[in-house]
Order: sequence, then structure tokens, then C-alpha cells
Amino acid sequence: MSEENNKKAEEIAANAKAKAEKTDAGKQANEKTSEEVKAQTNESGADLPNDAEVAPKATDEVKEEEAPKAQEKTTPTEVDVKTEEAPVEVAVADEEFDWEEFEYGLKSKSKKEREELTKLYEETITTIDEHTVTEGKVINMTDREAIVDIGYKSEGVISLNEFRYNPDLKVGDEVEVLVDKQEDKDGQLVLSHRKARAIKAWDRVNLAFENEEVVNGYVKCRTKGGMIVDVFGIEAFLPGSQIDVKPIRDYDAYVDKTMEFKVVKINHEFKNVVVSHKALIEEDLEEQKKEIIGKLEKGQVLEGVVKNITSYGVFIDLGGVDGLVHITDLSWSRINHPSEVVELDQKLNVVILDFDEDKTRIQLGLKQLEAHPWDNLDKDLAIGDKVKGKVVVLADYGAFVEIIPGVEGLIHVSEMSWSTHLRSAQDFMSVGDEVEATVLTLDREDRKMSLGIKQLTPDPWTDITTKYPIGSKHKGTVRNFTNFGVFVELEEGIDGLIHISDLSWTKKVKHPSEFTSIGAVLDVVVLDVDVENRRLSLGHKQVEDNPFDTYATLLEEGSVLEGKVSEIVDKGAEVRFENLGIEAFVPSRHMAKEDGTIIEKGEVTDFKIIEFNKDSRRVVASKTELHKAVKAEKEQVEKKQTKQAVKKIQTNVERSTLGDLDALSALKEQMEKDEEGK
Repeated sequence: MSEENNKKAEEIAANAKAKAEKTDAGKQANEKTSEEVKAQTNESGADLPNDAEVAPKATDEVKEEEAPKAQEKTTPTEVDVKTEEAPVEVAVADEEFDWEEFEYGLKSKSKKEREELTKLYEETITTIDEHTVTEGKVINMTDREAIVDIGYKSEGVISLNEFRYNPDLKVGDEVEVLVDKQEDKDGQLVLSHRKARAIKAWDRVNLAFENEEVVNGYVKCRTKGGMIVDVFGIEAFLPGSQIDVKPIRDYDAYVDKTMEFKVVKINHEFKNVVVSHKALIEEDLEEQKKEIIGKLEKGQVLEGVVKNITSYGVFIDLGGVDGLVHITDLSWSRINHPSEVVELDQKLNVVILDFDEDKTRIQLGLKQLEAHPWDNLDKDLAIGDKVKGKVVVLADYGAFVEIIPGVEGLIHVSEMSWSTHLRSAQDFMSVGDEVEATVLTLDREDRKMSLGIKQLTPDPWTDITTKYPIGSKHKGTVRNFTNFGVFVELEEGIDGLIHISDLSWTKKVKHPSEFTSIGAVLDVVVLDVDVENRRLSLGHKQVEDNPFDTYATLLEEGSVLEGKVSEIVDKGAEVRFENLGIEAFVPSRHMAKEDGTIIEKGEVTDFKIIEFNKDSRRVVASKTELHKAVKAEKEQVEKKQTKQAVKKIQTNVERSTLGDLDALSALKEQMEKDEEGK
């Protein structure tokens, strides 16, 4: 019987499928063919006596789905796929035939089994009240939402934004939720994790504060003086000083991060909560510090993190203990700043060089982890060899040249030029220049090397007496001044000194800058050559004849010349006689004029020469002596005239009369008046 029913059903399905393929909507008809065949078969089986349940449904949902289809029978759809209504002999369905298994591959359940399943399903459904907090389980997650099962007839959907504080949320996690609504307009259960956290937040915060528990918090944003942290749904304040043990350079780097915190303060009146992440770090560091300090040994290699960079070195965090790597211990090569070798927050290995008794100051080294570059220096390198290198450091006394990385030689400024007049190293080279030099000394044990570049050229002093004999005239360039003279370069490596007294025959030079300037070209005469000490004495005034040979007759003592006061000095004034091109000194006591005033700078007047010394080229003049001499000469003339008058009167005294005596008395009175007037 079962075999016949199967064959009949297959026949009906084949006919229906053939009709469906002839229409434009054959695809839809194919989908419904099996259901129509099943409906017709059930209808036919229902009219037969001793009808048995054929193909019972596995679940109530399947039964509900097929009931309308049995009623529809041949109800028209988008495509008419009615089967022929010719009478068909349908055998009574075999009780053992299972339509569910035939069509869906599912074994049907008996009535008793269905009842047991229904009862079990109803027992699992719990009744919950709205606005209550309960535990739920995350059963699925999407990019934006989490599906939470609370044991109700349907699950709730919660936005992942409410779990931002917990980026590690995963399927299977237990979470607290608040039942907002049992059903919304779509029949969906409405849950809220954020509201549930807010209700229990203060209880949790107080409990965490009392028990000093570690809590997780989500850093929401930056605010003045610190950060805002979401802890159990409460906005807590995280001061900037409580973020980390080291200074924070970028606060924004902590935004949108979940971190562990410790509740350090609660203000119940204003509902304020203060948390700290630094407190947790300090606790860990204190334990690590004790452990590390107890194991410190010289030569020990440890891993650390660059905590701070200064101009003189780098501070390394060894896990609660800080150590210093001095800039000289960072690299075998010379560096200008530690940032050329390391950067902040970089992890690196360092070696312990030394520490004090309390182990509070630890000296570390980085370059000591590598072999010394001097070990790689060419074994055949010897004194006198030529080497090439790069200028890495310039100083007033010389330049350091790097031969190979980490191996440097010093070129002293005296080895840069054959000139004995020392200049700055900057006059010869700059940092970064590639130079060639000769090895002068080499000490592999002390790892020192001195170099020279002047040795690459011939020594100009070897034939100095031939090129620059005494008395020869040359031209030189002014290179430098000193208080006592001028250094003049005759050629590269040949410098001579013109003493300040050899600059001019007539002008008194207090400083060389009053007479010439740097870079000026002067005519010079070689006065002396010291080959052994490499010294050359030059003179500029010797280019001309000594004018004092001719001044001897023009500047005799007592002669009067017109001069201009060029300068007022402490002990007098300096006067220049323009017609002779010579200067004279006027002492302070000789500066008074006839009316008692003092001569001033720029004044042109007559002066009397009171001293002239050819050998010392000293000329002394006086303004006071000039008007004193004129006055003395006048007095001498008057005195002479008076004597002559008295003598004339005395010769005629014998012939005097009373009238003559009266005349004599009058003359005497007149002479006395004249004396008083003077």
C-alpha cells in the first residue's frame, strides 16, 4: 500500500511540474507543487474509512503552515498550476509513510512526543516584569548589535555603543540588562545595558572603593586637567597626574581606550568620583623595584624603556628603577644629541656600569654592548701614513676627524698650517668636510690618535733666509691685531709681526686698529729672522726715511710753530703740526693761555717748542711759555727805559733847583703809579 501511494504521488508531482514549466512563472509553481500534491493526497485520504494520521507534523509551526495549503487545494496563485480533476484512485495512506521525512528529511514526532516538547518549551519561558534588572547572556553579535537572551520567549537587541567600555565582549558573556519593555510595536523585547549599569553603578563604585578593587573604565574624552572615564556607567574624573608615573605628552592617545583604574576618592554629596591608573602602576613598580634592586650587579644586561631624553643623556626605566645612560655611553661614534640614537618609549638593552651603595643612582651604558671600534682599526696603520676622514667636531683648539665609525683623530690647530700665528680651526675647515691627513701619533692602548694636514705640503721655513733676507722689502696682508702689534701674512705659512712702535715715525699709535685694518695690504721691511723659533720681525715705518733727521733743525728749542690740538689726554694734550706731519705733547701746566683759559680740542694756535729729542722722537711744546716770554720781554723793555730816565735825571742833579726837585718828585710818583698798574 505504501509503495502504491508513493508511486501515485510521484505521478501527480510530475504532471504538475510539466504544466508549470509551460507558464512564465514556472519557477514559483515548482516551489508549490509538492505542497499541492500533499494537500490532494491528504484530502483523498480523509474520505477513506479507517483513516489514520498520515505524515504527522514535527512541530506546531509546520502544522500551522500546511493547514492553509490543504484548504486552498486548487486556489489560483500567480500561475495556475491546477492538476487534472480526473477521478483518481487513491489508496488509503499507509500509517508507516512519513510525509515530513519524505519532503523535508525530518522524522515526525508522535502526539505524545509533541505534547512533551510543548510542555518543556513552556517551562523554559519565564515571566519578567518591566523596569527590572536581570542577567542575560550574549548569544550572538553583529557589527553594531549584541543579541542577549534573558530566558524570555524572545531575545533582546542591544547596541554595541552601550558596551564601549568593554571591547572584549564576546558571545557567551553574562551581562546585566534592564527590561524596558516586554514588547514594542513590533513585538520585540526591549533591553538596556546602560540603564542597568547606572542603577547598580553607585553600589559597585562604593564597594570597589571600600575593598580597593581594580575596576575597568572607558576613557570617553579629554577635559581640563585630565580625562573623563566611564566607570560602571558613571562619569568619573581621571586627573592628568594620575594617568601614568611618567609625564604624559599626548592626552588624546588615551581617548577611546579601556583601562584599569582604582577608585581613590568619592564625594557623595556632589556625586563625584575620582579614579587613578597611576596607583596601580606604582603598586606594580614598587614590587618590581624591590626585585630588581636586589638582583643588580655590575655588567648585568637588562631591558628597559626610554623614559626621558635630555641634552646630557637618557633616563631608562628598568621596571620601576630609573638609570642614566650618559651621552658618551650611547654610541662609540660622536653624537650631538641623544635623540640621534634613541627615541622616547623605545625598548632597548643596557648594561649596568656602576651604582651607588643605596642603588638609587644607576649608571648604564648602551655602546658597551658592542665591540669597541678601535678593535676594527687596520692593524697595519702606522705613523706617517695618510688617512681620510670626516670632520665631526670643531673646537678652538682643533678638529676631530672620524677615520672609521667610532675611531677619531685630533688635528690640532697648530698642525693645520705652517704659520706660527695660531688661528681657529674654523678658519681651515667645517663640520662635515672630508679631509686627508697624516698620522702623527698612534696609541692603540689608550685609543688616541693625532693627525696633521700641514705635513701634506712642504715646509716654507726651510729656505726662509733666502726668500726673506733682512732688509728686504715685501707686501703683506694684515691678518690679526694684538695690543702690541700687527700680524702680517707674507705667504701661506709665513707670518711676521710688526711691533706697534714700528708702524709710524711720527704718529703715536695706541692700538693697531687706529693705524690699519684687517685685510689691508702693507709695505714691510724684514727686520729680523729667527729660523729656530719660526719668528719674523717686520717694520712698516722703515719703508721710509726717518723724518726726525730733518726735524732737528726745524724743531729747535724756543722755536714757535702753529699747531692744532688733536686730543686732550689725562696729563695734557696732543698737538699736531700739519705742515711737518709730526705730533708734540703739551703738559697740563703748559696749556694755559694768556687770559688764563685752557686750550681746547680742535683749537689752532701758536706753540713754543720746549724740548726735542731725536733718538726717542720726543717733542714737547708749550702754550704758557709762549705768552710768558712775550710778557717778560715787555717788562724788560720797560725796565730798561726806566733806568735810562733815572740816569738822565741824576746827571743833572747838580744843576737842580727847587723847581727841578718838584719835577723829580712828580716823576717818582708817576713811576710808582705805573708799577701799581702793572
